[in-house]
Amino acid sequence: MATGYTPAPGSSSTNSGDTRYTFFPLALGVMSTIFFMWGFITCLNDILIPHLKAVFELNYAQALLIQLTFFGAYFIMSLPAGKLVAALGYKKGIVAGLIITGIGAALFWPAAGMRVYGFFLGALFVLATGITVLQVAANPYVALLGPEKTASSRLTLAQALNSFGTFLAPFFGGVLILSNAVKSGADIDKLSAAEQVTYRAHEAASVQGPYIGLAVVLVLLAIGVYLFNLPALEETTEKADDSQHSLMDALKTPHVLFGVLGIFFYVGGEVSIGSFMINYLQLPEIGNMSGEVAASHVAFYWGGAMVGRFIGSALLAKFSPRKLLAAFAVINMLLVITTMLTTGTVAVYSIVVIGLFNSIMFPTIFSLGIERMGPLTGKASSLLIMAIVGGALIPWIQGIIADQIGLQHAFFIPLICYAYIVFYGLSGSKIRNLPVASR
Repeated sequence: MATGYTPAPGSSSTNSGDTRYTFFPLALGVMSTIFFMWGFITCLNDILIPHLKAVFELNYAQALLIQLTFFGAYFIMSLPAGKLVAALGYKKGIVAGLIITGIGAALFWPAAGMRVYGFFLGALFVLATGITVLQVAANPYVALLGPEKTASSRLTLAQALNSFGTFLAPFFGGVLILSNAVKSGADIDKLSAAEQVTYRAHEAASVQGPYIGLAVVLVLLAIGVYLFNLPALEETTEKADDSQHSLMDALKTPHVLFGVLGIFFYVGGEVSIGSFMINYLQLPEIGNMSGEVAASHVAFYWGGAMVGRFIGSALLAKFSPRKLLAAFAVINMLLVITTMLTTGTVAVYSIVVIGLFNSIMFPTIFSLGIERMGPLTGKASSLLIMAIVGGALIPWIQGIIADQIGLQHAFFIPLICYAYIVFYGLSGSKIRNLPVASR
């Protein structure tokens, strides 16, 4: 892949063959902060689902409209986000993404005050649109911030900070949102008019406070990124996004096509497990836990991904990313089977440990999916981000199945997802039939 990076303060250069690469550690640090924030925000959905399920007395399929809305935004807004980043460049695109995300978080104030489920979903869509812009800009940017052969390792390291955000979010969300039991509609009807007003105000405040806090932090972060001198890369999304190349040019490349499906199934499986974990751990035969205690286990699920990404970043620098990806997916298949066939402590810990082996999957699939795509890197990146819609569809499908056969048995859906990732690691990710534009 042709580069031509301009050395900047805080950068270092290495050589790989005849191609000169420059590595920017300070820029990687700034980008890791962005990864942390969207991980924190995304994981709060796992807290919102059981909370809003109780508040609005929803079934699983209805509650999973939260993930359908949130991750559906990736599919709907990925191409517009790509055009926005192409027009603004990486730095201003990231700033725009942070501001849009902040606006979405601020909309939770009126949504909670009005107690309208549809308003919550609308606020989530705006918030997710901002994160889509961040994903479109940040993932390929980090992958291009150094030698191609270490792109998986570098992106995994940045994703470790994303996982740190997902690790912390359940603790904050559990205390601030799930600490008080939500009353049923029948219980609320028994309260006096004044007590109902007080109860609903307290209920709304449990959501309003955390999201207004997030909105403030996001705006401050946007200002910080705007003031920071991010290095410009010659081969970027905006350079590659021209009329000579189409999305189909990238999609016709086998490893890109299989990578799109890989992201679809991985995000779908990961989000399904995280979305249902609190309700799953509350089942009498599984963990029989309160919502707050179950939320702490969700934190360890995402925390395992964080630890695994720090370890995985080192492993990926030494071992084949393809083989490591397949091995981790096989382990997760075994863990899903275990939690489906057991109860009690074994079922609890087998589902939590899945997070550890999820760790390298997204960054590895993503970096393999854009490998050697040259000026088509931006198109391949947009397709991979669109595939995050798996996080909308697969949990929703599992929710429908859970309403029919029970939550525990419905985990065969993530099992199928990990089986596909085994295929991608062993075969689908191999480079073959590169388009002329990328050679």
